[in-house]
Amino acid sequence: MAYFGPWLPEPLLTAPDAAEDVELAESLSMALMLVLETLSPTERAVFVLREAFDVGYDEIAAAVGKSPAAVRQIAYRARRHVDARRPREAVSSGETRAALEAFRRALEAGDLQGPLDVLAPEVVLVSDGGGVKQAAPRPVVSAGKVARFIVGGSGKADVTLNAQPTMVNGGPALILRVDGEIDGVIAIRVEDARITGLYYVRNPQKLTRIGFETPLTLR
Repeated sequence: MAYFGPWLPEPLLTAPDAAEDVELAESLSMALMLVLETLSPTERAVFVLREAFDVGYDEIAAAVGKSPAAVRQIAYRARRHVDARRPREAVSSGETRAALEAFRRALEAGDLQGPLDVLAPEVVLVSDGGGVKQAAPRPVVSAGKVARFIVGGSGKADVTLNAQPTMVNGGPALILRVDGEIDGVIAIRVEDARITGLYYVRNPQKLTRIGFETPLTLR
């Protein structure tokens, strides 16, 4: 059965110090997970087993039903694919926190100019409602369109919006609550002190683990 609208990985609440492990944080980021979704199922399995868990080629070959030589080629192609699309290096944690805080204040105030001041001109927003909650049917591109989408959806006069800074999947994010109830999670990507990527998960089925921290390890 086809998934309704854009797909995003499930946001996992992670410890604040997860971002200090650069390799771990990048390997678990929303941006990289979206890149992995562009791989075929076999490529994705080989890439994750080899890169994240350091599984040997013979063992991977047995798991995916391929020869070790074929697995080496699949791993090489998958690595090239991911490297070509891997997000650029993020800015310092201080700049990231500043961008997240400015975005949070603008959201809570329902201020259109606030997001424009912190969003990069070419910012891309991907939203996932899973066919249950309202979301954009395709990625939203450009600061103006993204600001109108976010503020227009959250800045309603008859609701109280609270945006709580947190860490999901090893990166900065906001938990959005409307009238006290969790409405969604927005993970952000920051480059050159501006937000270049927003990953907005509203699908209720993907928000069940936001209430507790998930321990994460790499290899």
